[in-house]
Amino acid sequence: MAKLEDVVSMFGLEEDLTCSICLCVFETPVTTPCGHNFCLPCLEMTWSRMDAGETFNCPQCRTSFETRPELKKNTVLCNVVEQLQASQDVVFKGTSEEEEEEEKKKADSSPTQSKSPLLVGCDNCLTMEAAKTCLTCMASFCQEHLRPHLESPAFKNHQLVPPVDKLEQMTCQAHCKLLEFFCQDHGVSICCFCMFSHKTCSTLSLKEDKTLKEAKLKNRLTELGALNDKTAKALEQVRVQRKQLTGTTSQKLDLLKLEFLEIVALIHEEEKNSWQKIKAEEKKCLDKFEYVHNILGKKKNEIQRERDEIEMTLAEMDDITFLKKSTKLQKISFNDVFVPKIELDQNLLGAVHQKACNLKHLNKRFLGITQEENKKDGPQWKPESKPPTLQPREYRSRNNVDATGITEGQRGRPAKRAESPKRRVQSCSKAETKNETTTLDSFLTKPREELLKFASQFTLDHHSAHKNILLLEKFTKISVTEMVQDYQQHPHRFLSFSQVLSFQCFKKGIHYWEVDLSNNNFCAVGICYGSIPRRGPESRLGRNNSSWCIEWVNNKVSAWHNGKDTSLPSNKATKIGVLLNYDGGFVIFFGVTEKKSFPLYKFKIEFTEAIYSAFWVFSNGATISACQLKS
Repeated sequence: MAKLEDVVSMFGLEEDLTCSICLCVFETPVTTPCGHNFCLPCLEMTWSRMDAGETFNCPQCRTSFETRPELKKNTVLCNVVEQLQASQDVVFKGTSEEEEEEEKKKADSSPTQSKSPLLVGCDNCLTMEAAKTCLTCMASFCQEHLRPHLESPAFKNHQLVPPVDKLEQMTCQAHCKLLEFFCQDHGVSICCFCMFSHKTCSTLSLKEDKTLKEAKLKNRLTELGALNDKTAKALEQVRVQRKQLTGTTSQKLDLLKLEFLEIVALIHEEEKNSWQKIKAEEKKCLDKFEYVHNILGKKKNEIQRERDEIEMTLAEMDDITFLKKSTKLQKISFNDVFVPKIELDQNLLGAVHQKACNLKHLNKRFLGITQEENKKDGPQWKPESKPPTLQPREYRSRNNVDATGITEGQRGRPAKRAESPKRRVQSCSKAETKNETTTLDSFLTKPREELLKFASQFTLDHHSAHKNILLLEKFTKISVTEMVQDYQQHPHRFLSFSQVLSFQCFKKGIHYWEVDLSNNNFCAVGICYGSIPRRGPESRLGRNNSSWCIEWVNNKVSAWHNGKDTSLPSNKATKIGVLLNYDGGFVIFFGVTEKKSFPLYKFKIEFTEAIYSAFWVFSNGATISACQLKS
C-alpha cells in the first residue's frame, strides 16, 4: 500500500518533469544558466535552427545569452525521471495482472462458460442422457435405445453424430430435414430438398459459409484494431496541439499585456510632463507673489517705524527736546502701494490642455476606425433582410467630406418618416440639385454689401452661459473670467466648457451676422442645435453631430464637426461673418477685413432643428462681440 502511494505521488511530478519544447518526459535533461530544464536533443535542435548573428536565448523565459551556454547533464533530474518511468511500468504491470485475474474469476463463475458439456435427453425414454443423435431419424437416443442403430442392418445407413441440443432449430420446418446449406442470395439456411427451389441462388455448405464469414470478421477485427490505434494517436496529437495552443495563447497574451502596459506608461509619462509644466508655471507665479509680499512687508515695517518715532516725538512735553527730536526725524518719502498683476500663462495652460484633448481624440478616432473596419468585415445588410434601425431624426447625421473639403449631407428638407430612402432619393430631381449647388456657389462670390441684406441681430442667452463666462454690453459681448459668476441653475447651462448660445434661433430663411474677435486665441465661432449636450467632452463645439464651428488654438485655425477637424490657412481677419441658409441646407464662414470679405469654410447640412449661434472662449484675453449691422 505504501509503495502504491509512492507511485501515485510520483505521477504528480509528471507535469514538472515535462520538456516545454517536445511536451514529453525529459530525455537527457540539461539546465540553462537561467534555471530552466530541457531535453538535450530538443535544445540542440532549437539552437541549431537560429540564423547567424542571432543571440542564444532560453525558449521558455527568452533570457538572452552573449555566448552559447555550456550544457551539462542534470544527473539529479535524470534519476527522478528514471524512477518515474520505473513506477509507471510497475503500475501498468500490476494493473494488467489484476485485470487477467478478474476475467479468469468471471469465466469460472459464469454458468454459460462451464467446462461440463451440455446435457441432451433421450427422446425415447425421456429420462436418460443421450449418447448419440441420429440425423436420419432426427432424434437423440441414450445408450440403451441406441442399440438398434448399432446392431440392426436396417439402421446402418443412418447418420449418427454426438448429441445435439435444440435439434428443432437445425431442422427445416417445411421438409423436416437437417439444415445443411446456406443461401447467400436470400440469407437463410436450407436443407437438401430446399435446393430445388434455390437452383439459381449461390449456395454453400454451412461449414464453408462459416469459414468465409469468420475470415471476413477477422479481417474486420484487424481493421478496427488498426483504426483504434490510429484514433488513439489522433487523440494524443489533439491533446498535444491543444496544450501547444494554450501555451502560444498565453505567450501572446503576455506580449499584449506588455504592449498595453507600455501604452499606459507613455500616457502616464505625458500626464506627468503636463502636470510638471503647470506646476512649474504655478511656482513661477508663486515666486513672484512671494517677492511682492516681501517688498510690501519691508515697506510696512518702515512705515510702522516712522509712525512710532513720530508718536514718541509728539508725546515729548519738553519743547527743547521736542524740537531736537523733530529735527532728527528723517523725511522719508513713501510711494503709494501698488500690487502688480500676476497671472498664469493662459497660452501655456491652453496648449497643455489642448494637447491632452488631442491625444484623447486621437485614441477615440483610432478605436472608432478599428470598430468600423471590424463591421466592414462582418455580414452586410441585404435588401431582403431587416433594415438597420435608424436613430431619431434630430440626432441623425449623414455627413460626408467631398473633394472640396465641404461637409455635405443630404440636401433639402427631411422627408416624412414613413417615406423610404429610395423614394426620397427619387423625389429629388437633377434640376433641384443643380439649383442648390448654384445657390451655394453664388453666395461664395457675393460681396459683403449684398450679404448685409440678410443681416440679423441677436443677443446672448445668460441661461446657457457657463459660470466662467462674463456677459457685457447688454448681452452682446462675452469674455472668460476666473471668477465664478452668480448664475442660477438652469438645464440649458453649459457645465464643462466656457460656452454660450444666442437667445434667438433660426428655423427658416437666410440670415447673416458678424462678430468681432479681440485677441482671437483659444476661441470658436459656430452654430448648433438646441439639443447639443451641456456637459461632458462631447458638449464642446464641433465635437458632436449637433454643432459646426471655426476654432482658433494658438496659431492653428480649424473647422470642426462631429469630432473631425479640417486645418485652415491662417488669416488676419478680425471679424467673422456667418451666413446661414436654412432652406438651402448650408452655412458659410467668412473672414472680414476692412477692405473685403473672403470665405473660410462651408458646410452642407440637412437641418432638422432650430439653429442657434454658439461661441467658445478659453483665453483670458480673448473677447467676442456681436456687431450691429445695417441691412
